[in-house]
Amino acid sequence: MDDNLRARIQNTRRVRTPWGADRGVGGADFDALLDRWATGYDWEVHEKRINGLPWQSIAGLNVIHQRSANPDAPVVVLLHGWPDSVLRFERVLPLLTDLNVVVPALPGYPFAQPLTEPGMSVARIAGVVADALSELGYARYTLSGGDVGGDVAEVLAAEYPHRVASLHLTNVSARHAATADPAHLAPDAAAYLGQAGQWFRAEGGYIAEQSTRPNTLAVALGDSPAGLAAWIVEKLQSWSDESAFTPDDLLTWVSAYWFTGTIGTSFSTYTEPFAIPARVETPTVLSAFPRDIKPAPRSYAEAFVNVVEFIEHDAGGHFAAWEQPQAYVDDLRRAVKLAE
Repeated sequence: MDDNLRARIQNTRRVRTPWGADRGVGGADFDALLDRWATGYDWEVHEKRINGLPWQSIAGLNVIHQRSANPDAPVVVLLHGWPDSVLRFERVLPLLTDLNVVVPALPGYPFAQPLTEPGMSVARIAGVVADALSELGYARYTLSGGDVGGDVAEVLAAEYPHRVASLHLTNVSARHAATADPAHLAPDAAAYLGQAGQWFRAEGGYIAEQSTRPNTLAVALGDSPAGLAAWIVEKLQSWSDESAFTPDDLLTWVSAYWFTGTIGTSFSTYTEPFAIPARVETPTVLSAFPRDIKPAPRSYAEAFVNVVEFIEHDAGGHFAAWEQPQAYVDDLRRAVKLAE
């Protein structure tokens, strides 16, 4: 464990507030998590496991590249979101050994090459990913992901339709809501716009801060491990099923940001403007997990992507590949079949 980090945690000023758990993390449970981070958690064990993954640097991108014994096997590209990293897909890798799997560490995020200048929008990231896949010799592939990764997938599919054979998404881009016309949507899809708007008003404060004042927030979170943990752990816990993460899981995902110093640069996908495609015609499998944020009805998703299969699950949330790896992989394989 890094001595500097341990000292920072041990010297954390424990803040007391009058509000309950519905107003964010804090209290005895969070204090216990900080205490474990300082005295009982061993980052080196997890770092060794992460470093043992089949990493490769290609065209300016760090990727996990798990090759199939069959070089002609289908190619799947797994795209993570925020506030996570490639670790979102760690549990599905053992279930995909018959495929060629690429998991990019998206620029600005943990384990990526350092991001030193502005301009790394979702659209630019899509181009970087496309270039890396081309360098790897993959001309046709299935994209899978959600959150920021879903945005990247939609842009990639629209920009490179001859390369993207199919999509597997856990949500359509939230940016569609800004331009959607309720008059041209099915009744339940139009009603969803109101529900999504209510969610943004109640839960979307982090988006406003990360997209408008990333520097200010980066200073606060980049200097305080307790602040960083509170910012990320709140999302990991509230956006997932209960017991999806052990305390050490939470600390590993937070430590990935701390030791790579990437919390500030991860905001680039919120800060840098880009245009989401109005509609993507690539054949799509959409997995709906009940504890995800803003789960949309099929009719809404169909307005923006070519939904061939819509699968509703009984468990799982925003980090479905981690929470429900087998269900996630089963749906991903449905998308791979669409590409055949």
